[in-house]
Amino acid sequence: MITTRQLEQARAALDGFTIELPSWGFANTGTRFGKFIQPSAATTTAEKVADAGAVHRFTGCCPSVAVHVLWDFPNGAAGVPVVMKSAAQNGVRIGAINPNVFQDQCYKNGSLGNPDPEVRKTALSHILDSVEIQNATGSRDLSLWFADGISYPGTGSIRARKNAFIEGLKTVHTALSGDQRMLVEYKPFEPAFYATDIADWGMSYIYCKHSGPRAKVLVDTGHHYQTQNIEQIVAWLLSENMLGGFHFNDRRYADDDLTLGCMDPYQVFRIFHEICYFTWETGKAPDIAYMVDQSHNLKNKIEETIQTSNNAQELFAKASLVDHERLAARQAKGELIDAEETLREAFFADVRPLMRDWRKSKGLPEDPLAAFRESGYLQKAEKERAERNQSAVSSYA
Repeated sequence: MITTRQLEQARAALDGFTIELPSWGFANTGTRFGKFIQPSAATTTAEKVADAGAVHRFTGCCPSVAVHVLWDFPNGAAGVPVVMKSAAQNGVRIGAINPNVFQDQCYKNGSLGNPDPEVRKTALSHILDSVEIQNATGSRDLSLWFADGISYPGTGSIRARKNAFIEGLKTVHTALSGDQRMLVEYKPFEPAFYATDIADWGMSYIYCKHSGPRAKVLVDTGHHYQTQNIEQIVAWLLSENMLGGFHFNDRRYADDDLTLGCMDPYQVFRIFHEICYFTWETGKAPDIAYMVDQSHNLKNKIEETIQTSNNAQELFAKASLVDHERLAARQAKGELIDAEETLREAFFADVRPLMRDWRKSKGLPEDPLAAFRESGYLQKAEKERAERNQSAVSSYA
């Protein structure tokens, strides 16, 4: 039974919770093996932003859209006014700026960690150009992910690559101003299989510490080994004031890009719990950027993003129900079963009526997915984009 006090906590939590959508999640992207073209997939940046705006209109929790510089700003900062106008028209703002230093042929042996100083210079120049876009859009966060690493023993100097990264990241940090931050993401493998240059949260932490106070760790929930305790990583980073943000998805094996909470909703709940617990202990909510990083090859992209957003809200609401005072007392006394049950009670609470009431109070549809399906948006998108997407099928074949 959810108490009145818990209802108030959950409503307050929902009021303050937002999650950013990725522009690339609405386009025809797939796996390394191929991709299945969807007739409604976005084919331009304007369509990506429109789709993100549609998700926000139905969920009320997705006011910003992350962009990928190479894909969304092919002409650099010159393209900012058009994208900004599109965002304003669709009721969203531009969020995290994502440079791309992994796609071009010159990055075969890495970007900032490349042994060739000219390639390192090229990568750094692109990232600094991305900071210019960050300035032009008013975006706070520069989101950095690197495919750098080596796949065979002896083919690169691990320490030399580390030092090159520190030098490059320091330069990027110096270019930031105002409230801007740089979020440094990590990934244990893929595409580098022997030694990835930023393979775990500890490496990211060290790079951030070398870079300066604007640098924080970005945790992608798919970028971990099997059974790794992600919420412990979150708790440690919170205690060190080094958690900058998340890329949310779910996985069965590795970086599977699956719908948030579809495989292990209890893990997502536990992550959110650590954040809520920290907020209760300190009396101040940490400054965390919640972002989605999913690219769906099978599910309809807009519908799946609504599903992910709904799951995120629901699991965050559940985490806010935990009685932290009671939990802390039971932990202090070593009451193991009762402490664990305090978590389980919140996780198994049915928050769906609460979610419907909250949405109704905000003028939102009580069932965002059903409302989207009834809106006709998907059919309109299919009609307008089908021919261009069919051309993509032909070129891919």
